[in-house]
Amino acid sequence: MDKKDKIILQQLDVIRSMTENNMKRMNSDFWGTPFENVTGSAPKSPAPAGSNSNGGSAPAPEKKTPLTATAKPGGEKPAEEELPPPEKIEDLLAELDSYIGLGVVKEEVHNLINMVQVYKLRQQHDLPTTDMSLHMVFTGNPGTGKTMMARMMARIYRSLGILSKGQLVEVDRSGLVAGYVGQTALKTQKVIEKAMGGVLFVDEAYALNGRSENDFGQEAIDTLLKAMEDHRDDLVVIVAGYTDLMDKFIHSNPGLESRFNRFLLFPDYTTDEMMAIFKMRCGKGYVLTAEAEPLVRDYIAEESAAGDSFGNARGVRNIFEHILVAQNNRLAKLDSVTRDDLMTLTADDVLHARGMVDEPEKS
Repeated sequence: MDKKDKIILQQLDVIRSMTENNMKRMNSDFWGTPFENVTGSAPKSPAPAGSNSNGGSAPAPEKKTPLTATAKPGGEKPAEEELPPPEKIEDLLAELDSYIGLGVVKEEVHNLINMVQVYKLRQQHDLPTTDMSLHMVFTGNPGTGKTMMARMMARIYRSLGILSKGQLVEVDRSGLVAGYVGQTALKTQKVIEKAMGGVLFVDEAYALNGRSENDFGQEAIDTLLKAMEDHRDDLVVIVAGYTDLMDKFIHSNPGLESRFNRFLLFPDYTTDEMMAIFKMRCGKGYVLTAEAEPLVRDYIAEESAAGDSFGNARGVRNIFEHILVAQNNRLAKLDSVTRDDLMTLTADDVLHARGMVDEPEKS
């Protein structure tokens, strides 16, 4: 191996390391907010350490961690430890308003918050109140922010004192429906127990509609409806999916119609909004050159015109990753790579990502 080959290998290691670090930092939803998939389940407590002269176990030092449980002797139900204090509603609203796009959705969330606050004020003044349903239907194409907003609603409801924990438990049909008679209700009930005190988010909920006479999706629906009624004070259910399919799903069952009366439509992002999402991702250790920016905009516009398959913010993430691959390939050919080189995304990178540059044939 000659000196030049060694230099190239060293530069490849640097590029790989930088890329891995940046991708880890971007292990988040599409808007840069770290994703925390809180399931509500608690890790097992470590076995007590040490023993006394009589053969009994000496208690291990107590450790307090938010949202965990400590096992008790005798098989008793673990006691949940102290939760962190709720976030301030002002801080949550500021974060909500900072999200790219989603203007109509933000307005509806503000209206909902105002309704809850007035409802609680009437309670405090011993004034009559009407039943308030907080269960919601989120409709729209993939990548439009439905999961992100469900997570935000869990935090908002806890801040307002509606929910005791504020975690989000996300499932789809496979997480609720089992393959044998009687097992679906048990499986769904376990998910509900994890979601108690927070929000249960059922993605592509229309898939629960029976596919055949022997389908157990209806059993999951019935179990959910009962839990929504029995635990209405400490459980919020949000169902989500494509607009037309969700509309048919909700109106196919009187029980669903009566419990889900709040709909939020998540529109597709505009090209400007998707460009803003792309720049936000670049803000984590990358710089887009002035020559590259219009090429990225064209790339986004062309891909998004393909229809639902693009995936809105998910499509933007894919485009960003394709451009990173092109940048890595370009840097691997250099004898020396600087810090600025590692950060810069060029017009050439974008063109290569789009397949608009012919690669030289290998001899």
